[in-house]
Parts: sequence; structure tokens; C-alpha cells
Amino acid sequence: MKKLLILAFAVAIGLPAGAYSKRAPIFPVDEKRTAPTTTASVAETPDPAAEIPTDPTSDPDATTAAMVEEVSGWAPPPETLDSLLHVMQGDGSVAAFEKFFDEFIRLDTTLVLTSDTPDSVYQRRLRSILSPVGLPWNDIVKKYIVMYTTARRTTMGNILSRSQYYFPIIETELSRAGLPLELRMLPVIESALVPTARSRVGAGGLWQFMFSTGRQYGLEITSFVDQRCDPVASTRAACRYLAALYRMYGDWSLVLAAYNCGPGNVNRALKRAGASAKNYWDIYPFLPAETRGYVPSFIAVTYAYAYHKQHGIELTDISLPLAVDTVSVRRLVHLEQVATTLEIPIETVRLLNPQYIKDIVPALDKTYSIVLPQHHTTGYIGRVDEIHGKDSVYLAEYINPANISQTRAMLTASATVHRVKSGETLGHIAVKYGVRVSDIVRWNNLKNTNRISIGQRLEINK
Repeated sequence: MKKLLILAFAVAIGLPAGAYSKRAPIFPVDEKRTAPTTTASVAETPDPAAEIPTDPTSDPDATTAAMVEEVSGWAPPPETLDSLLHVMQGDGSVAAFEKFFDEFIRLDTTLVLTSDTPDSVYQRRLRSILSPVGLPWNDIVKKYIVMYTTARRTTMGNILSRSQYYFPIIETELSRAGLPLELRMLPVIESALVPTARSRVGAGGLWQFMFSTGRQYGLEITSFVDQRCDPVASTRAACRYLAALYRMYGDWSLVLAAYNCGPGNVNRALKRAGASAKNYWDIYPFLPAETRGYVPSFIAVTYAYAYHKQHGIELTDISLPLAVDTVSVRRLVHLEQVATTLEIPIETVRLLNPQYIKDIVPALDKTYSIVLPQHHTTGYIGRVDEIHGKDSVYLAEYINPANISQTRAMLTASATVHRVKSGETLGHIAVKYGVRVSDIVRWNNLKNTNRISIGQRLEINK
């Protein structure tokens, strides 16, 4: 039985189609808060040897190995298998994210792409999109627009389809924060509007917050809750971050570049570009390679969203209900308790509540909320006792009186970040925090357990 479980889990993790459709991510953005212009010049590209290095990456393959290692000595009860499978499939999102990013952001600008649409039409259409985030036209932007409206048209349709659910949420928070609504396109290029998207360096959620930045802007990140994946909470945090960046730069193109690669890289690029540099295109040659695709991608996806019908980009049906509401939860509950009682597909409940990374709402000392299809909210309130009557089925290990102290500590524990020091190994770090090496590998999507770098940040969940 154990061998069959291991094989089933390994196969499930490796399903590229399932992982990609549920957790793919998108492209990067950029432009300025001035009236749109027709063209934008790009400074001459410097010697590649002088490029600003990007952050080191880690590989997700070790995640599978670590999980199989853990499962090999433990056979979970049948009622928890679906939740485990859900968590394990999530790690396939790293590979899916990288595949998408390679195809949409790291676009080879030397490619020769053709289109039946004349350049003059593209330019006229861009000028007609009124936006405080400028939308200039140049050869680089053209390549991205042509790619998104031709070869990647189906993928664009799938992504824009998800906007029917996520854009109202995002626009509401942008409006409350007094920010341009056009910034709604930022999570499109950051995560393809997939709230569970996770990058190879550990960024997560619609807005791709790193662990430390998410914490800095008030997001709860524990072993059970990751608000980077919460569409509302993460958007509010992103609004605060974007507002802070705009106070720093006063130009939306620089804000978006800084959102992608960090203010430090943008500041260095500004210094290298000289005193005359005012916007993204002025510092384009001095930015990290990935950030050079950010603004063109943003402009292109903005164009594709506005003119999807003219290019035959079809929006598809989505599995998310457009009419939803929230209910308060003041007691520990498993999402499957809710799903089975109200007869809602568990995947729908998960899609609506992606922040509960183990399917458990850890409502012990504080109140949480869950999102449900609107026509089920009264049913939840009326059947809450029935829902909690299933505690012994879904929460047996957490409500066992013998484990109650350990359970409380586990559910309320928060993660910390360890910065690797000279001479440290994963084994040393694991002993220091009382965790397993396989845990650290899984939490941080590490591929090679023998290769960690001095100064590298590792997430430790305790």
C-alpha cells in the first residue's frame, strides 16, 4: 500500500497539464504616469558582461523527492489523501511558472515575428488607451504584442478569462488606495492571475511577494496560512508597496521596474544611465535581463485585453463562481468539511480560498473568513453544527486531547527566515531549528541539497 501511495503521489506531482492549468503564471509590466506617447527610444545596450546579476535560483525537483521521502514511512488515512495531493500538486506550479515565464517574459527580442496588422493600427490603438501608465510604441513592444495576439493567443484567452473573477477584486482595492486602475495588469504578468503561483526563488501569489516583503507589508505567512495567495489581502499589501515605490520615483514605469527587480537594481541602473534618465526606457540597457521584458509585456497584455476581440482572442468559461460572499469562521475547520456538507466541489472551495495551504482554517485564537459561492452562504450558517460534526473525520489528529498543546503551537506558529552563513549546511540549519532537511528543501523549493549560498534566505516553518 505504501509503495502504491508513493507512486500515485509522484505521478500526480508530475502531471504538467493539471499543474499548469491551475497554477501557471504570466508576464512582467512597465510604463509611466505621463500621457501616452507614440514612440519611445531605447538607449544603446551595453556590454553583456556589465549586466546587473539577478538573484540565484533554486530548482523545484527536490521538492518531489523530499515529499516522497516523507511519505515512504507513513500511510495517511484515506480522508486526508485529497488534501495531500492538493498540496503536492502545488509544487508543480514552480515548473509551470518557469515554463510560462520563459515563453512570455524572456522573449527573444531578436526573433522576427510577423503580423497581418499594420504598425499604424497598433500605434493608433495604443494611443486610444488612456492610461496614467504610459503605453509607448517601439520595436520591442511590437514583438510582445504580436506574440501575445498570435502564437500565444489561446493562453492569453485563458488568462483574460480569469480576469472576470479577479479584476473586480483588484480594481476595488486599487480604487480604495487611490492608485491607477490600469495597475490591474501587474498581477497578470506576475502570476497569470493564478493565486497559488510560486516562482523558483520562492515568490508567491497573485502579486508574487517574496516571504520577507509579504511579512513586511502585513501578510500572515505560517505553515497553514499564506496570505500571499489571498487575492484581497495580497492586493491590499501590493497597493501599499506600489504607493511607497511611487513616492520614491514619481514615475510609474520606474515603479513597475522596481516592483520586478527591486529598488536597489533600479537605483543602480539610474546611476549608470546618468542624470538625464527619467523613466524605464532611459535605464532599459542597465536593468537585469528579466526586467527588460517587464514593461513591454505589460504594454502588450494591456493591448491584448483592450483589443482581444479584434484579434480573435476568446475568453473561456472559468471554474470560479462570479457571485461570492464571505463567512466568518471562529473554530478550527477543514475545507472538506464545508465542501461535503454543502455539496460544493472541493476544488471550487480551494480555488476560492487558496490561502489555506493545507485545507485547514486554523481559527483558534482569532477569526478567519472563507469565501463561498453566494448561494451557499446561508446554507453554511444554517448547517455550521453539521459541518463541525465532522471534526473527528477530518481533524482527528488536531483535536486529540493528547495533542492539543502541540496542535495549538503548530497552528499558531509562524515562519522565520534564516540567512545562510559561511560553513553552514542544510543539516546544521535543520538541527538548529529542530526540523528535517527534507522540510527545508520542500519549503524553499531546493533542487540540490549540497548547494546553498552564503547570504541565501531560507524559509523555516516552526
